[in-house]
Amino acid sequence: MDKEDKNKTHYHDYKASSIQVLEGIEAVRKRPGMYIGGTGSDGLHHLIWEVVANAVDESLAGYAKNITVEIVTNNQIKVSDDGRGIPVDIHPKTKKSALETVLTVLHAGGKFEQKVYKSAGGLHGVGISVVNALSKYLKAEVKRDGYIWTQEYRCGKAISALKRGRPAKDSGTTILFEPDDSIFTKIAFDRKKILEYLRHQAYLTPYLHINFIDSPNDFKYSFYFEKGIKVFIEHLILNKNIVLDDYIYINQIDNDYVLDVAFTYSESAENIEYFFTNNIINSEGGTHATGFRYGLVKVLNKVARDLNLLKDKDNLSITVDDIRGGLISVLSLRINEPQFEGQTKSKLGNPEVKSLVENVIVSKLEEYLHKNPSQARSLVTRILLNVQARKAARAAKEAIFKKRIQAGLTLSGKLADCSSRDVNQRELFIVEGDSAGGSAKQGRDRNFQAVLPLRGKILNVEKASVDKIIKSQEIKNLIIALGTGFGNDFNLDGLRYGKIIIATDADSDGNHIRTLLLTLFYRFLKPLLENGFVYVAQPPLYKIKAGKDVYYAYNDREKEKIIKELHSKKANIDVQRYKGLGEMNPEELWETTLNPAFRLLKKVTIEDAEEADRLFTILMGEEVGPRRNFIETYAQEVKNLDI
Repeated sequence: MDKEDKNKTHYHDYKASSIQVLEGIEAVRKRPGMYIGGTGSDGLHHLIWEVVANAVDESLAGYAKNITVEIVTNNQIKVSDDGRGIPVDIHPKTKKSALETVLTVLHAGGKFEQKVYKSAGGLHGVGISVVNALSKYLKAEVKRDGYIWTQEYRCGKAISALKRGRPAKDSGTTILFEPDDSIFTKIAFDRKKILEYLRHQAYLTPYLHINFIDSPNDFKYSFYFEKGIKVFIEHLILNKNIVLDDYIYINQIDNDYVLDVAFTYSESAENIEYFFTNNIINSEGGTHATGFRYGLVKVLNKVARDLNLLKDKDNLSITVDDIRGGLISVLSLRINEPQFEGQTKSKLGNPEVKSLVENVIVSKLEEYLHKNPSQARSLVTRILLNVQARKAARAAKEAIFKKRIQAGLTLSGKLADCSSRDVNQRELFIVEGDSAGGSAKQGRDRNFQAVLPLRGKILNVEKASVDKIIKSQEIKNLIIALGTGFGNDFNLDGLRYGKIIIATDADSDGNHIRTLLLTLFYRFLKPLLENGFVYVAQPPLYKIKAGKDVYYAYNDREKEKIIKELHSKKANIDVQRYKGLGEMNPEELWETTLNPAFRLLKKVTIEDAEEADRLFTILMGEEVGPRRNFIETYAQEVKNLDI
């Protein structure tokens, strides 16, 4: 059969019967990523967020005062609230109970109009039904109309009738669900991630008690705040050096919206911004974020000129990028009809919100700064540092690219590059010192492994301005090698390596250098962490020889186990502890740390980098009190201190 005949056959086979119609729950199970963003850890936890959002909406509506989230078993979650309880009477259209309707029918819910909820996070009507569809088992228990009502489901479909149980004086809803392990790559609930989400909900919902229980690990924690996002911003600026006397708080309540904004500025270039709509975090911002930033730009340009700190002859003005350096802010907006991009609601899209937020910020902030001239001067002075840093960074960037072209990425002989042109195969090892660099350069596979030795510790970005950071020779070498640019000029498309591997010694200096690097990545090269390009090498601590046999141990426990097993064979044992990578010869380094077939690598997550940044702020920042408290708290846990 020739090509033309084959095409004709395929043409006639493509009929109406070829079109697959997936209805409701089937569509969710077939394409879960469309509803929860993916089937990895984020998608798994999104199921929890959807159920909690319903409970929080009951609180925002003025009913629920208590919410409990419990990890019942390692694969089951239970969320309870004392709200009104999901209705159980028969729905006029589906002829099923309202409970079964909202749990099994997409786009069924009580939030499409403002009769029941004035503002709510779950407006698509697919949240709880998606959770049900992606759970191998779900049990709903409702206290309402004087009784306890229960119904069970499997993979989104009811497996029991709605049952009326014993009498109940109070009201509320409890949802217990077990995510389907045939859909999710791994069922592993992250306590830290859940606690962070619940903390945010408690910040945003004053007077709401939120309890968390991790039953398998006998752990309990509770949240309760009365001051809303004021407590949130106080938490964010803890242990940080801020340039204002305090934070600035703006509140505007209207018939159609409630806007809460709290912000301040730190001395560092780090930027921390949180945006929420109806208690849903918008990680990608949206029109409220744009309005907030444009409002700041408009006010600060005017105030800077009023104070004669920015003059027309300078031919300069404050930009959106300038107002973000050092900004620490929380914005919470509640509106009737939010338009989100996607079911995960990562970005707000309402076009009218931009001007709404911008107008409020301009009006309220101008009024505040007029009444507080010293605060106004401190604020503008801090922003103008960003303007100067932007100018200096642009000049430094131009110098970097000029040097990059001239040097052809040789970095004055520091970078030993690899020959492969496949970015996905290329690896960059960042090593500590010339000794380790020499061994790594000799032991590596030159086809796909590059080596960049660092001379000593890189600049402490906690205390340095952007222009000073970009002038640091070691940081400059790293930026040139990566090819991505830096800070606001970062471009992931320029990345030259599929893996960036930090390989430092297993001592206090090595840990310090690793923390410095992670802080640098977190603050100025964050997309590398967010996209999983950064790793930490795990070299062995011990080399154990028994005759001609060689073993490597990566910690003391492994060492003792190997020695114990070797003693049972009556072998002569020699143990060598590596103090650094430079003590390994090229063959040992290849065998233990460089060879993809045998090495151990730890992928650095954004949470790892955030923790490194937090600790670095405590230990290396200007504030003495937090550092003293940290040392006093953990001093007894230090077994070996290198001085």
